[in-house]
Amino acid sequence: MSLVVVGSMAYDAIETPFGKTERVLGGAATYIALASSYFTHPVQTISVVGYDFAESDIQIMRDHEINLEGVQIKTDEKSFFWSGKYHNDMNSRDTLVTELNVLGTFDPIVPASYQGCEYLLLGNLSPDVQRLVIERLDKRPKLIAMDTMNFWMDIALDSLHQTIAMVDVLIINDEEARQLTGEYSLKRAAKKIMSMGPKFAVIKKGEHGALLFHQDEVFSAPGLPLEEVFDPTGAGDTFAGGFIGHVAKTGDVSFDNLKRAVVYGSALASFCVEKFGPERLLGLSPEVIETRVNQFVRLANFDLT
Repeated sequence: MSLVVVGSMAYDAIETPFGKTERVLGGAATYIALASSYFTHPVQTISVVGYDFAESDIQIMRDHEINLEGVQIKTDEKSFFWSGKYHNDMNSRDTLVTELNVLGTFDPIVPASYQGCEYLLLGNLSPDVQRLVIERLDKRPKLIAMDTMNFWMDIALDSLHQTIAMVDVLIINDEEARQLTGEYSLKRAAKKIMSMGPKFAVIKKGEHGALLFHQDEVFSAPGLPLEEVFDPTGAGDTFAGGFIGHVAKTGDVSFDNLKRAVVYGSALASFCVEKFGPERLLGLSPEVIETRVNQFVRLANFDLT
């Protein structure tokens, strides 16, 4: 089932208690596309990079059969760059540098070959850019999922509300859900999110798992205890990629199937944090992914009899 992924392709400099890297492949679209490529093809990407984006990193995407026709290359600008330092708890971080570069004037182009896509994942970007992509599609996809963050709530709340009203699934973390809705209770926050337009709300809780809401139904996926967490960067985007990839593979947008999608998203995200950047997402086998998914199933499976 055809899937279009929108987001940044970038470089990151990351410091965690376990190490430091000065320049590693990153960006929402990178993580989303790599994760979703394990479930469905084609994964069609819309993004923008600069003259400094390495051909070897383009090849990583191509090796995963990711279609890059919608990726613009600006020969007179640099790629988006972010630098951050994680605290000892690995859940909080300080942003040290943000250089928008090519993203500052990003005007997304939807190639003709992407038209008619059945699924659309809007990675974390300006809500104006996300909305432009929806408006430039000739036909509404079967399911539109959207990720966002508190930065856009701070500077572009009206635009964010306009875009949220156009999507089927909103994917955000617990802190963002509370800021967006003004509700501390995540159940109340989810209800308010769904009143804004989405049929489903996915609220991520980091190492503590994720919640899926639809009407009056709630599903809770556990967090997988890991012995080592090297780098949480991109874990949320990887979750979104695994989530939408499973939905696109199965073609099923029911609540029951979206519950499974949350587990697959969680499983892919658990791989992501085990290495710096997207390294751990490269070269996974279906057997390794299913083994990790079954670990999640065993965590939440019990018998009252």
